[in-house]
Amino acid sequence: MKRFHVHVSVADIPAGIRFYESAFGQPPSVVKPDYAKWMLDDPRLNFAISPDREAGVNHLGFQVESGDELEAMRTQLETADRGIVEEAGVSCCYARSDKYWVTDPTGIAWEAFRNLGSVQIYGGNREPQGEACCKPTTKPAAETPKCCA
Repeated sequence: MKRFHVHVSVADIPAGIRFYESAFGQPPSVVKPDYAKWMLDDPRLNFAISPDREAGVNHLGFQVESGDELEAMRTQLETADRGIVEEAGVSCCYARSDKYWVTDPTGIAWEAFRNLGSVQIYGGNREPQGEACCKPTTKPAAETPKCCA
């Protein structure tokens, strides 16, 4: 069963935790100095926050439970998109995951992922030069907006 995923960049983690804890009526299931996550069942949502230079929606996505579900999501994303970025066994947001990334026509990154386990670091092998880890490492050329090409 899929779980919708929303990752929001915030300027202040403690303030973000206070706000979303009130909004969701429950504390986060994961709290780190640079990250917090709520695994909600109603609605079925994986909601995360982390600091970034620009506050707002970092990315959206779908968390799946099995390899078969992930491959089915890949097929859907390939049908909807002109380019896909695949990442296998990547460490990001205190988890090790297999992922597929696409970018929608407005430039919002979408992630389909399956968690393989926990790790003790936020960025791991995904954090070049201090950038946020939860974005695709490369963006397919077909997805570069015309304004930015």
